[in-house]
Amino acid sequence: MNEAPLTRNQLVVMTIGLGLGTFLVSLDFAIANVSIPNISGDMAASPSQGTWAITSFAAANAVALPLTGWLAKRFGEVHLFVGSAILFTLASLFCGMSTNLPTLIGWRIVQGLVSGPMLPLSQAILLHHFPARMKGMAMAVVSMTVTIAPLTGPIVGGLITDNWSWPWIFYINIPLGIVCAAMVWFSLRGHETDRTALPIDRVGLALLVVGVVFLQVLVDKGRELDWLNSAVIVAMLVVVVIVVTYLVIWELGDEHPVIDIRLFADRNFFIGTMATSLTWAGLFASLVMFPLWLQTRMGYTATWAGITTASFGVFIMIFTPFVGRFLAQMNLKYLLTVSFFLLWLGLTASGSITTQASAWDMAWPRMIMGAGLGLFFVPLLTIALSNIPQHRMASATGMFYFTRTLAGSIGASLGITLWERREIFHHARLAETITAADVINNGANGAGIIAQQGQVGYGLAEFAIWQQSSLLGMNDVLYLTSLLVPPLLIMIWFARPPFVAGGGK
Repeated sequence: MNEAPLTRNQLVVMTIGLGLGTFLVSLDFAIANVSIPNISGDMAASPSQGTWAITSFAAANAVALPLTGWLAKRFGEVHLFVGSAILFTLASLFCGMSTNLPTLIGWRIVQGLVSGPMLPLSQAILLHHFPARMKGMAMAVVSMTVTIAPLTGPIVGGLITDNWSWPWIFYINIPLGIVCAAMVWFSLRGHETDRTALPIDRVGLALLVVGVVFLQVLVDKGRELDWLNSAVIVAMLVVVVIVVTYLVIWELGDEHPVIDIRLFADRNFFIGTMATSLTWAGLFASLVMFPLWLQTRMGYTATWAGITTASFGVFIMIFTPFVGRFLAQMNLKYLLTVSFFLLWLGLTASGSITTQASAWDMAWPRMIMGAGLGLFFVPLLTIALSNIPQHRMASATGMFYFTRTLAGSIGASLGITLWERREIFHHARLAETITAADVINNGANGAGIIAQQGQVGYGLAEFAIWQQSSLLGMNDVLYLTSLLVPPLLIMIWFARPPFVAGGGK
């Protein structure tokens, strides 16, 4: 490996290229959210079935993430990143060309698999080539691109869907993916890491794939098959428990494990990774639910749903670079206390909106959540990597993002399940006591329904009841998510300083 430091120009080109790659992968988690109703309609599927286009990508991405360390040692970090970017670009082309939901889901799985190494590799490469005094900024580059994507994703997805068609949310990856691969290759081609022909842990790889796939299918199909009342779901749950247990035992005893589970023996890595993943599970669920509710129940266009959803990204753009710049001078535990308080406040406020709320009424609680997130990712990633030596950095970042991504995918599926169940519950409660006249007189639909006789009036009342019950169900999920915040904050205080990413020996 060439240990000569990069020139200033190389450092700039490398940073832009890696940041662009990270942004594209993170964008694809969010850009499709507001397009689900359109995709589902074109492919004769329900919106809940359409969410498989999101969760399938997340699950496949999660499978590939922990393989990053092994793949980087075998092929080299630079070759792996560039190859992943090219394959991601090709998969995006085929996603846009899909004509039915199974085909789209299949290519989204491919897209998720090949893009898996890009996020942890960008973090590992930046930490390796940035000087020690600028490592905080290196962390901020990746964290900001990861968190800005949810800001631009819904807006870009909404504009494209409303003004062109949903396939273009995938086609835009093609020119940007080519630019990303070219910038990273030309800035780092003489700085490839050492390659080692490690043996393939076939058993560990097979167990990982089976475990993640069965787990994702279980949480996605559980709501359709009535969970533990279904023999199929019970059987899948048994398979997941057996496979995951055997995977842990096997990987701890293997000389060249496909995933380095021993990383969790480090207290800071465990705390940073778990706090990030569990928080992200709840937040990602809200990112999927909120635009669906705005479009299917409130009549928002994809563009306005995207703008309203993306409001939480405003303070992320402001706070993340600031945190990265002054990270070394901050007490991370105090900073995270403020972060978790803002997240709790934003979730609580978001769970209190009504169907009469304006776009601003819906946006400002999400902006508070964004302020919390702006103080969230860089400190937690720094804590997680504080004791990790450089030769294990690719494995550690891969495991960190694997846990976070898998948690987000499962959180979205469980969140939608809970939302649907609570929506049905609230509908039944409201329908017992509310008549058409009640809805009209009390303005529960927020749209000035004109009193009518017969089936038309009751049809309007039924629409208003579903609108209200859907909101109440979503608010229940947000409230439940807010309950996760206090125990996770307490866990943060058990981390041991000093907190310097890559500070391990």
